[in-house]
Amino acid sequence: MGIPGGTELLVIALVVVLLFGGKKIPELAKGIGSGIRNFKKAVKEDEEPEVAKSEKIEDTSSEAKVEKTTAKKSTSKKSKTQA
Repeated sequence: MGIPGGTELLVIALVVVLLFGGKKIPELAKGIGSGIRNFKKAVKEDEEPEVAKSEKIEDTSSEAKVEKTTAKKSTSKKSKTQA
């Protein structure tokens, strides 16, 4: 019981055509394709908010560093002018 060979696949394809008909097979393939596309889209949408959250955290921490550095510079300039 291994992978079916060429003859077995041909018989299976013939049975599928007989059961569903030539017109129904493209419709089934189209439905499966759209289902896969929707699934991938949903998975991608679920992953994007997590990435966006982590990027916002990183951006916020870098902005805080810039603000702290700017505050230190302005404080040190004030103390130098006062001395």
